Amino acid sequence: MNLDFTPEENAFREEVRAFIQESYPAELRAKQKAKQELSKEDYLSWHRILARKGWVAPSWPEAYGGTGWTPTQKYIWSEELARADALPLLPFGLSMLAPVIYTFGTEEQKQRFLPGIFNGDVWWCQGYSEPGAGSDLASLKTRAERITGDDGKEYYLVNGQKTWTTLGQFADWGFFLVRTDPNAKPQAGISFLLIDMKSPGVTVRPIITLEGGHEVNDVFLDNVKVPVENRIFHENQGWTCAKALLAHERTGIAGVARSKRGLEKLRNVARTEMSDAGGPLIGDAFFRRKLAELEIDLQALEFTELRTLAGESSGRGPGSESSILKIKGTEIQQRLQELALEAAGHYGAPFLRDLGHNVQIGPDYARGVAGDYFNGRKTSIYGGSNEIQRNIIAKMVLGL
Repeated sequence: MNLDFTPEENAFREEVRAFIQESYPAELRAKQKAKQELSKEDYLSWHRILARKGWVAPSWPEAYGGTGWTPTQKYIWSEELARADALPLLPFGLSMLAPVIYTFGTEEQKQRFLPGIFNGDVWWCQGYSEPGAGSDLASLKTRAERITGDDGKEYYLVNGQKTWTTLGQFADWGFFLVRTDPNAKPQAGISFLLIDMKSPGVTVRPIITLEGGHEVNDVFLDNVKVPVENRIFHENQGWTCAKALLAHERTGIAGVARSKRGLEKLRNVARTEMSDAGGPLIGDAFFRRKLAELEIDLQALEFTELRTLAGESSGRGPGSESSILKIKGTEIQQRLQELALEAAGHYGAPFLRDLGHNVQIGPDYARGVAGDYFNGRKTSIYGGSNEIQRNIIAKMVLGL
């Protein structure tokens, strides 16, 4: 595998770097730097700029608005976004639902839903996990019974609860796994529905996380009527869609480029922060060893991601390697957060968050590290817990 970039690829990198520098919203960058809470419009501002440029969905087929970039160009793109500390685009529509729609959806569904995802006109959320059905997702209990409405049309009547719905408070629509055949084997009786979050009977309630943020929610569905044409793929075969979506989600969770950027920042902090023994923290043998071990593991993960990208050029979608990327990627993210908290020392103490968002104590790099640490505990759980990913690898790769 040749890892040297061609002159054309280096020119593409310069083009990307210049575009991000010129086009990234200054107000959004200021809010990010100050660790301020972002509004719905903040999240969508960068998305819409990229949509106008035609760069918002590099992995989509060109027929639906994809860029037609090579795997190497996509890799360069992710590196430059991380280098610029650009706000990650929300994955729910762009990289999770859209591949399901253009792979399994009807032409009418593609024309109806893909433009809104691309342009940022419709905000999507994910309705997968339930109380008691997280890692064992196939045990979900949300029911969808098929009925005929007063207008003579076919509907699903949906009842149940979803949880950990990220940014569901902003969502216009959601994609949900529901049980349409309670008598079938768990995976065989599930369907994949698209639900308007403004439908009567949909209630979103906040879950306040340990660091004090409102990122996730409970979603309650009480006799929600969903037109049958909002079902993607066949009835009772939604598990096929769910597996495809999760493979895309797990690959994206790895976050190699952003971890590389985080490691670079951490190394810079260690050069300035003083250790208890005196002298820069980077001079502490124990801390330096942890940095080196992390960098080695991250480089190995990067090569794995490059091999996965190379596989895309032959038309292969993400397979069991997405589980490898998910496990190692999230473990590395958590180790980075732990070292960042260690480097910040007492300035990163969790109790400082209770003093208020407008209070600045200590250096800028210590702002929010405790919150990042607590919030980052979730990454090894969502998208299918790492324990489940190891089972997938054992079965699909090792044949156990």
